Amino acid sequence: MSEDQRSSRKKLADDARRAGRRAGSSLGSLDYQRPKYPHDIHPALVPGISIDEQRRRYSLSKTVFALAGVLTVAFVIWGVVDSAGVAEVSAAAFAWATGNLGWLFNSVAIIILVALLIIAFSPYGRIPLGKDGETPEFSTFAWVAMLFAAGIGIGVLFFGPSEPLTYFVSPPPLTNEAESTEALHRAMAQTYFHWGFHAWAMYALVGGAVAYAAYRRGRSLLMSSIFRSLFGARHADGFAGKLVDIFAIIATLFGTAAALGIAAMQIGAGVSIVSGVDELTNTVLVVIILVLTVGFIISAVSGVARGIRYLSSINIVLTVGIVGVVLFLGPTLFLMNLLPSAMMEYMGSMFDMMGRSLSWGEETQTYQSAWTVYYWAWWISWSPFVGIFIARISRGRTIRQFLLGTILIPSSLLFIAYGIMGGTSIWMYREGMPGMSADMAPAQVFFAVLDNLPYVGWLPFVVIVVLSIFFITSADSASVVMGMLASNGDQNPRRWVVVFWGLVMSGIAVVMLSLGDATALEGLQQLVIVTAVPFALVMLLIIVAWFRDLRTDPLTLRHLYAQNAVSKAVVEGVDRFGDDFALQVVQARPGGGAGAEVDSEHENYTSWYQRTDEDGDPVGYDYETGEWADGWKPETPAEEPPEDSSSSPEASGDGADGKPV
Repeated sequence: MSEDQRSSRKKLADDARRAGRRAGSSLGSLDYQRPKYPHDIHPALVPGISIDEQRRRYSLSKTVFALAGVLTVAFVIWGVVDSAGVAEVSAAAFAWATGNLGWLFNSVAIIILVALLIIAFSPYGRIPLGKDGETPEFSTFAWVAMLFAAGIGIGVLFFGPSEPLTYFVSPPPLTNEAESTEALHRAMAQTYFHWGFHAWAMYALVGGAVAYAAYRRGRSLLMSSIFRSLFGARHADGFAGKLVDIFAIIATLFGTAAALGIAAMQIGAGVSIVSGVDELTNTVLVVIILVLTVGFIISAVSGVARGIRYLSSINIVLTVGIVGVVLFLGPTLFLMNLLPSAMMEYMGSMFDMMGRSLSWGEETQTYQSAWTVYYWAWWISWSPFVGIFIARISRGRTIRQFLLGTILIPSSLLFIAYGIMGGTSIWMYREGMPGMSADMAPAQVFFAVLDNLPYVGWLPFVVIVVLSIFFITSADSASVVMGMLASNGDQNPRRWVVVFWGLVMSGIAVVMLSLGDATALEGLQQLVIVTAVPFALVMLLIIVAWFRDLRTDPLTLRHLYAQNAVSKAVVEGVDRFGDDFALQVVQARPGGGAGAEVDSEHENYTSWYQRTDEDGDPVGYDYETGEWADGWKPETPAEEPPEDSSSSPEASGDGADGKPV
């Protein structure tokens, strides 16, 4: 740099310092005029709004209930009247969806996981799922326990032993030689891939977005509430939002029906073994579904929810106990060596498994359709149900805690459970133990494993009870969630609405089983994949909508202001005073302060916290005192005695046991 350049730069710096000092000395004469914000509060200072602080009138959404109800009831009637026609159409739709949209499901699974990790580790991760300063509703131990409960269910007993064994005997195309040591570890990794981080990321996306909308923005517990910033309030509350809720109901119906059908298949296998009769037909499975549906109806209309929830908690303990029995009575040393090895194989081969698609050949595409795409579709279809459950237990936690906890904790626990069950079935198969063969139906593998364990002749009876309770509690819980979606977010929907969705769900399960003939799992898989296609697109829109909300969050604004203010102040301070300077908050000229890059009066920042009455008309509100201008006060729920704490769905795990795993 020449001497003239240095002299010119020094002169510019001196002029800037003098101008800054003159501006600083004259700012005291400026009259600060606060812009016109709703309720006279800056959007960066809004503490958030809870769902129970809002004023809304709940009622049955005739559009959602009618459209979703008519479509699904019509399907059930069609399946009963012309099951062959439904089978033909569903098979064609399945072939088209897996052949042409397999890439979509794979992409959705990858995009969701990556997007949530970005949110978790960004400044957005510090935003609470609740109001500023709100503490978590449940302790960390209780929250982890309920996440664990949400990861225990039918899959541990149905797919846990059978899926790894299937991959060991028939490895995924272009991987390893069948029944080799490499195939053993790849089988466990493939199972972890289907039940691990990607699956729970889908649940975490819906749960996090719903929890944020309800407990930070004061919206209803609806899928459509997520999209207010994307669609606009008028469309989110109008037909576009109702269409999202309809897709959520349909996806939940078919996803839950598949789980109920699998539970019936497992119960049928257990009854066959316990009674000594031949394998049960689909007709008998339908009878089992109808009997258990009667149990669900009794629980739904009699108000014995507390007892059902206690049974649900007992179910979790029994399932964990069954896994423990297999660990200690099975090949314990082999399993203790396998578990860490399988986990490392999963981490090492994850990107390879994520990259498999039709481009790897027709054989890979066929495998993907039967397994990976099916699982991605199943998790997508379950995401409204499980997402709303984990949203309701996560109030007050930061987004970072919620996302990382939801993705990592249940996955890790499932890795242990599936490693024990799958490792045991493979070990028994390799040892040539009685009853272990490569052509067994998935529902029979678990009972074959039990047959080879000592001292557990009583255990099949316990398993049948566990599966029966699972069926009733999952039908009950999923029906309540669908009732909420059809009732504008009412957390206590009418009983007849809940019973209606439960009956439709059981009807769909019956139809799905009837489509599969001898291999009933095929019918379950086909319809889950087909009906999950629309909601896969909704999942991608949820990412966009949630990002738009987070960008205008009060904490995001404060972070942006802090970055701008500190950055400018440090540059000015070092330039003027070197090392010896301190920061002070003073009024800046318009357009020259920390918020110069933010139009804080824009409706994106201000419209969401404008309070309204039940009819949607604006009402004054004091954010410092929490008082409404018209004197309205939120209803405070009556306190319950401590022993009733488990009667809430949040505290009991109700809804958790209705998850397909």
